[in-house]
Amino acid sequence: MSFAENLQKIRKEKHLSQEELAEMLDVSRQAVSKWEQGTGFPEAEKLLLLSRKLNISLDSLMETGNEQEKAAESDKVTGIITITSPNEHVVARCSKVMSSRRFKGGKRSPKYALFGVSSDEKSLWGGSNTFLAWYADEQQLEKEIAEIEDAVFRGIPAYELKYSVKVEQRFLRLKMTED
Repeated sequence: MSFAENLQKIRKEKHLSQEELAEMLDVSRQAVSKWEQGTGFPEAEKLLLLSRKLNISLDSLMETGNEQEKAAESDKVTGIITITSPNEHVVARCSKVMSSRRFKGGKRSPKYALFGVSSDEKSLWGGSNTFLAWYADEQQLEKEIAEIEDAVFRGIPAYELKYSVKVEQRFLRLKMTED
């Protein structure tokens, strides 16, 4: 099944009309209709909101195919994974991830950043980097990278970051928030 089919199926299972779902997400009914017809796709922020409001994983929204197709797909490891960053409201297709060096800063400053690298063959330099998230310490960062690498190795198509921290920017300084 496609995203459009999954969304429609899940909406109906939750006994919601397109209008009710649209109100939950603060979008128009027409936007929901386009998503379900496959002629439009929600922004990353709306995908995260959909996941929360419908109490479902992003994986279940993005799943494609029946069980036999899934089994066949698991044999095809593409090396590409879609990573969702709930704190930064970013969704990126990546072929690998990389981290920054340790940042120097105050006690409440994040210490590391994580980037997704896409292998875009059309690019002159062979790819692009997308900022994904901030991390408070090296252990959390390494744990996240290990789980992402494991998901790629197992052919899992999507991963939602679990160990990143929320950060707010004040002037030129970054500060981790409590939420």
